[in-house]
Amino acid sequence: MELRHLAHFVAVAEERSFTKGSHRIHLGQSALSVSIKSLEQELGSPLFDRTTHQVELTDAGRALLPEARATLGAAAAARDAVDAVTGGLRGSLKIGIMQSPSVIDLAGLLTRFRRERPNVELQPRPTRGGSAEHVRDVASGALDLAFVSFAGQRHPGVTLTTLATEPILLAVPPGHRFESRASVRMTELAGETFVEAPQGWGTRTVTERALTKAGVDRIVSVEVADVATIAELVLAGLGLGFIPRSTMIGTQQVTLVPLEPELTWEVSLAVASARRPTAAARAFEDLVREIWLPPTGAVD
Repeated sequence: MELRHLAHFVAVAEERSFTKGSHRIHLGQSALSVSIKSLEQELGSPLFDRTTHQVELTDAGRALLPEARATLGAAAAARDAVDAVTGGLRGSLKIGIMQSPSVIDLAGLLTRFRRERPNVELQPRPTRGGSAEHVRDVASGALDLAFVSFAGQRHPGVTLTTLATEPILLAVPPGHRFESRASVRMTELAGETFVEAPQGWGTRTVTERALTKAGVDRIVSVEVADVATIAELVLAGLGLGFIPRSTMIGTQQVTLVPLEPELTWEVSLAVASARRPTAAARAFEDLVREIWLPPTGAVD
């Protein structure tokens, strides 16, 4: 068994596709298949179910995946130790990113890190499953770290560091009875129709928790994984929406009304708490803290 075999296995497992896995590691698909078959022969068990349209892990594959990630992580740590002595910092960094985190300058952060650490390959990865999926991927090792949106929640195996907060506001279409209100109580939303983010997104998690606490039932007319589109559908009269103010900067404006009680949207950095980070991940986290978490008493 070789490290490259494990790296090839992890690539296919995470992409759920031999084609996407081969593109990710820049290896021909036939060579990748040979590598996986060699690993399966070494272990004496098939690792993937190839009978479905989407490649799925077998029970043996699911058992191997966390161990393979841990082994590759240990190998990366060994390289980091040598790089620390020789003064270099190399490797790759898998970063989970959010859609439109306007409250933080993510593009500026990535640009600065690339400039300061040119030998580290940045691999930003968006997700369809929202912050919940990012947190699971950080815990499992599929991501080194991630920017997520959660408030007041804990997640096993993951440490969340809050970088920025702001209120979640109610987006109201023209002519709606809430349009001219100074604020709206959560209990007043009973029976209203909403345009929502998908399950797993930070705003959806926070608002549904608040609605449940208030005993409010509502109707979700459509789910959209894009804040700008949510605003457009609200303007079109398809329902109300929950939107952090900063995500509307530079886009078509809707009427935004404060909620009672106030709901908070947080952008946090998620890192694994039960796994040693690579040197590249530590350097990235240090830069994040330098930019958004200055020492106590520091002046902007």
